[in-house]
Amino acid sequence: MLKNNDLFNENQETFTAIKAKSFVVTPSLPESLKDLATISENMWWCWNSDAVELFRRLDRDVWEESYHSPKAMLGLVKQERLEELADDTSFISHMKLVKAELDKYMSVPTWFDKTFPEYKDKKIAYFSTEFAIHESLPIYSGGLGVLSGDHLKSASDMGLPLVGIGLLYRNGYFKQHLSIDGWQIEEYKVNHFYSMPMQLLTDEKGNALSIEISLPHSPRVFARIWKIQVGRVALYLLDTDFDKNSAEDRTITGELYGGDKEMRIKQEKLLGVGGMRVLELLNIDPSVIHINEGHSAFLLLEKMRMLMKNKGLSFEQAQKVVKANCVFTTHTPVPAGNEVFSSQLVSTYFESLYRELGLSREQFLALGRDLKVENMDKDFSMTILALKACGKANGVSRLHATVSREMWQNVWPELPRKEIPITHITNGIHTNTWISYEFAGLFQRYIGDDWIDEPSDQTLWERVADIPDAELWRSHERRKERLVSFARNRLKAQLERRGLSKHMVAYADEVLDPEALTIGFARRFATYKRGNLIFRNLDRIKKILTNKEKPVQIIIAGKAHPKDDKGKEIIKSIIALTSDPDLKYKVVFLEDYDMNVAHYLVQGVDIWLNNPLRPQEASGTSGMKAAVNGAINFSVLDGWWCEGYNGENGWVVGSTDTYNDLEYQNEMESRSIYEMLEKEIIPLFFDRGQDDLPRGWITKMKACMQTVGPMFNTNRMIEDYTRKFYVPSMELTEKMKENNYELAKKKADWQSNIERNWNRVSIISADDNTSSKTIKIGEPLKIRVRVNLAGIAPEDVFVQVYEGYLNTKNVLSDEIFENMKMVSKEQDGTYIYEIEAPTRMVGHCGYTVRIVPQYMDKVEYIPGIIKWF
Repeated sequence: MLKNNDLFNENQETFTAIKAKSFVVTPSLPESLKDLATISENMWWCWNSDAVELFRRLDRDVWEESYHSPKAMLGLVKQERLEELADDTSFISHMKLVKAELDKYMSVPTWFDKTFPEYKDKKIAYFSTEFAIHESLPIYSGGLGVLSGDHLKSASDMGLPLVGIGLLYRNGYFKQHLSIDGWQIEEYKVNHFYSMPMQLLTDEKGNALSIEISLPHSPRVFARIWKIQVGRVALYLLDTDFDKNSAEDRTITGELYGGDKEMRIKQEKLLGVGGMRVLELLNIDPSVIHINEGHSAFLLLEKMRMLMKNKGLSFEQAQKVVKANCVFTTHTPVPAGNEVFSSQLVSTYFESLYRELGLSREQFLALGRDLKVENMDKDFSMTILALKACGKANGVSRLHATVSREMWQNVWPELPRKEIPITHITNGIHTNTWISYEFAGLFQRYIGDDWIDEPSDQTLWERVADIPDAELWRSHERRKERLVSFARNRLKAQLERRGLSKHMVAYADEVLDPEALTIGFARRFATYKRGNLIFRNLDRIKKILTNKEKPVQIIIAGKAHPKDDKGKEIIKSIIALTSDPDLKYKVVFLEDYDMNVAHYLVQGVDIWLNNPLRPQEASGTSGMKAAVNGAINFSVLDGWWCEGYNGENGWVVGSTDTYNDLEYQNEMESRSIYEMLEKEIIPLFFDRGQDDLPRGWITKMKACMQTVGPMFNTNRMIEDYTRKFYVPSMELTEKMKENNYELAKKKADWQSNIERNWNRVSIISADDNTSSKTIKIGEPLKIRVRVNLAGIAPEDVFVQVYEGYLNTKNVLSDEIFENMKMVSKEQDGTYIYEIEAPTRMVGHCGYTVRIVPQYMDKVEYIPGIIKWF
């Protein structure tokens, strides 16, 4: 029977009132149940198993009907049920226990309080275009949102003084349905904000607080501010869908990643410019602003405008403050993830701003362009804007940082790639959000409660070895049984929705086998992720899947972007395979992949398959979630798996070879999948002892958990951000503010002098003691250079020798640089620098000399400002 499917289209029979008065109806809770409302208003409940069980206990059917939303279900539970529970001492006791846990969580000293007490009153503002906190808040798309949500949760757990800034989408991201032939259909549901765990911010008279921005067609666009409490962290979301705006402007916060480029620039101006105005309205002056991907980078320009207007700074001085204040994380080497806008569109939407900044159109557009000559008239890149304006930048894995330095080398065209100022802080997961109830129970019994607060402690994860094999395996089997049950029910609903006959729907009750080796593959269906690679040789994969002695099965989920027809074709091809009589019980595609589906998958599969085209996976986090639940990763060495794989804790697809022929690469790597399955994975899984336990497999499960768990979590990630980015930025920002921004003014003057004179700086000569072309290892290399600094003071530059192995094309490798010492100033105004350094390598070596600007004993990486011999 179809459930929640408006068979007669009666939900479409709505009426638009010309004039209507609005009001909000709230649940009527008995006095003894008032704590339920308090708990439901803080998203902390979603990573506390006692709280989740409390709301499930309230009414299990309504829990499912509300899609696990406590606030919504409080308005749906029948009043008689509430009155019944008001007298249920067991339920009241459970509720008070959860409320006490919440109160304790909100009041105890945290890691940040203890480690950085001097900064506890500072603020960090974290901007992201999407946040995935829980499936009941459908305002996210995928990986970026999940990472942002986990970032907030760990920031809360660790006590960082952080606030989040984002947009509140009326229709969120689309719900995915598949047609009878497997084509993706997008459906947008309306989010009812008053039934979601958020509060509209109001003034003392009850009027909604709002900010405004200007757009070319609308001088005044207003945005309300909603607040979601995520543990100790406040998340503020902007919403334009209310009657103060025109019908057109109300759609700005309609859909996540929807519309054309003009809609995207409206959204990103609202997020960046409007987000800064929210902070100003709420009297939050962040010491650090973290730009999570380039979508919010317009905030950098708004921050500069505010400093110029409120503090009387020049544009150049404001730039220095912003550089100290702001940090940037780039998330993808895929072009679609790096937003660009046409020069005309940017000029149209920001003409008034660039005039306020005192810039010409070309000067303004140059802020979002690199220095490559042929790109000078090209589009405006949000990533380049962020890289140039922020003081610190990172990729989200070690490999991704390497790829990013190559990708953005034209921002610093003469700088050696390894010095391009993009470091790495590898992503992680909020372990307590993603671990199954069964495994959490095992951890508490054999590891102790400390794993919740200290998931980065390696010594705790070593205790996974103490979990009895039988208990670990039985817990995993229970999760797999739940996954199979969930998949069958969901598949049945999918087939009914497609209009298939009862006979054709009935087979859903028999798909999948809880005893089979279960492979999970779930992610966005972009072409580079190669969602159908495992099916490349259909005869071979059929032979693997249909082996009755050693059964194997695959569960797949994921959405393609609405405009990505190639991604949709991949999904369609997989759905076609599920009609194959040999595969229909072995291959299941679950529609509408979201956080709820993800929980079942990562907690229930045996193998987590990931086969992107290397190096296009910036990080990926789904494999981390699977690993802490005992699933073993089988992945291309890309993203985080380059750091996570140690030879014993999983398997690798293919190699790190570079291919020029994509078809050949797909062929080689699909063969790698089949051979690894046939020769290693399947035999290990079905190698059972007298007790029917796969001891070898369990050993690998434990190795995966022990190595992935302590490293790839957001607590470790947050600590990295805090120590490498947040605290240094706080310190520098405070220095910048001292004495009416004295340091910012001095640094702006310093850079102005550097830029004004740099074209005349030169290295006149370089002499050394290598005239014989041979020198013994350990003997000193003596170099003497003469430079013209063109009026720039010697203390404002480093003259450096850059040495390493030298090939026949004059390319240096294994290179290092060392600062030379200024020994004299000549009568003609030139300077002599010398160095005497021991040789450190044997072979064909070489060196060159360069001049770079330095401020306060640190190299300043200013695009275009470097001089080579």
